[in-house]
Amino acid sequence: MSFADGAKQAGASALSGWRIALAQRMAKLLQRDPELAGTAIEVGLVDRKWLDEPGRHPLSTTTTLDVVQRFLERSVERRPSALAALGLNAIQMLSFGAENAADGVPTELCVVFTDLEGFTKFTAANGDDVASQLLHDHARVVGPLVRSRGGRVVKRLGDGLMLSFPSPEAGALAALELVPVAPEPLRLRAGVHCGEAIVTIDDVIGHVVNVAARVAESAKGGEVLVTGEVRDALGELPNVEFSRVRKRTFKGVGEPVAVCRVQPA
Repeated sequence: MSFADGAKQAGASALSGWRIALAQRMAKLLQRDPELAGTAIEVGLVDRKWLDEPGRHPLSTTTTLDVVQRFLERSVERRPSALAALGLNAIQMLSFGAENAADGVPTELCVVFTDLEGFTKFTAANGDDVASQLLHDHARVVGPLVRSRGGRVVKRLGDGLMLSFPSPEAGALAALELVPVAPEPLRLRAGVHCGEAIVTIDDVIGHVVNVAARVAESAKGGEVLVTGEVRDALGELPNVEFSRVRKRTFKGVGEPVAVCRVQPA
């Protein structure tokens, strides 16, 4: 066996083990909540055999995106914590084969980038240890808030975060909720965009990600900027107001991007 074949086999084995562990975790969550489990079986999210013996039977024979949509409509709108506990991306990864999961799953989602304005100056004035503790405390606050909106922290980027959410509304509202909990004396800024991206086990990749990052870079401290696609998807959102939509040009993006500010009404 060649080195490349051996590496590929080892990677597939590791991914298979990850999927089994994830399946067992998801099954335990459903088994503790009979109502949620019943809904999952009813819409085809999981098969009863899989729920009894996760890892030994296919999760479901139904198309992933159709299943997730029905599950969201039946359960998550009524109980947002359900999606936070199960994880949208985890459901999709389990439902696809290992090869597809390794390559990534095309998914409609909302991507949010945040960072802390003035962090470099703060670090210079207070030292690395204090700055590191500030980021640690910030992450502890951000995590539960993001999960409460059905999102996940994809990765940390220095003093910034890359977040993903199942809908533009969830992403925009989470971004607004993050602004007032920024660690003093710093101010958080955020950029929000939505569309199809490739979701892998530990990353989100695609043009949507690049646009969201550039939009966040253009925001000021304490400001949340959303793209025109997000603005259109949000419609008349209660207790939220938008500035006028304007076109902006961002390096590496190509076409001008429609952007507007969103804030609590």
